[in-house]
Amino acid sequence: MRVFGTLGLAAVAALQATSAFALDEVSFGTNWLAQAEHGGFYQAVADGTYEKYGLKVTIVQGGPQAANQALLMAGRIEFYMQGNLLGSFSAVEQGVPVMEVAAIFQKEPQVLIAHPDTGIETFEDLAKLPTIFMGKDGFATYFQWMKSAYTGFTDEQYKPYTFSAAPFLADKESAQQGYVTSEPYAIETEGGIKPKLFLLADAGFSTPSTLIEATADYVKANPDITKRFVEASIVGWYNYLYGDNAAANALIKADNPEMTDGQIEFSIATMKEYGIVDSGLATEKGIGCFTAETVTGFYDAMVKAGVVKAGLDVSSVYTTEFVCNGVGLDLKK
Repeated sequence: MRVFGTLGLAAVAALQATSAFALDEVSFGTNWLAQAEHGGFYQAVADGTYEKYGLKVTIVQGGPQAANQALLMAGRIEFYMQGNLLGSFSAVEQGVPVMEVAAIFQKEPQVLIAHPDTGIETFEDLAKLPTIFMGKDGFATYFQWMKSAYTGFTDEQYKPYTFSAAPFLADKESAQQGYVTSEPYAIETEGGIKPKLFLLADAGFSTPSTLIEATADYVKANPDITKRFVEASIVGWYNYLYGDNAAANALIKADNPEMTDGQIEFSIATMKEYGIVDSGLATEKGIGCFTAETVTGFYDAMVKAGVVKAGLDVSSVYTTEFVCNGVGLDLKK
């Protein structure tokens, strides 16, 4: 391993140019099929940002048959895309030695979707509906929080979500789960309606999302590589959101041929509109920023809701030493 921490990028580039130093090779496993929600990482590959930071990065696509977090624990990949802090808390409870080193999304993109013109105008109004289609994980996590944080939500509203919008479209007195960057596009294009969207993050479900995770041992042994991977990924996200992202989108479609230009365009616009990546702490301290207060505040809310156990030492599952230092802010347009 080479130590570039005190050299600066100009010196790194000069060393690279001499071909005297090989790139550090690392792999990053995503948690689902390639999409715009992974765009900043693909951007950093496509435009050479990772190489500028002395890295050769391979993105290992996730999906329904992938086991990328298991590959992380087996040492087969160096970094993994953790969904949100609930996964981190579960790791603490189970004694899995992982560490979150950046929080790329300031907001969890989970959304509840309702029909227009049915009197559902606020998040609280969703409690009036007799049916909310949710997956079992959503019922066990954010719906328990909804019952704790708001009045009127009941278990009787729960109906299993089959990852089809058809039941929702057929029932105007229902809502369904989704990601703000994905399902609303399908409902608009296939169902012909513009649905009402209620982002859980804006209602107080305050976990960041798209966390960069590594094993605790790897971070301890490789702080320089970790720092460079985090910072290059952050730069990639700024360039993806605010620069020319055509090459990154081509890589996304190469990994996931079912991805369409329309869906990518919708996802990018929605991430910007709802501040999924660039809002909150990120506006002043840079994309990827999270703090101890971010973690403990969400943990306390989940304990209150009965979602996670009390008494966990959540300080063991994250470090903020690689973020909140303003990297990439100059790239915002």
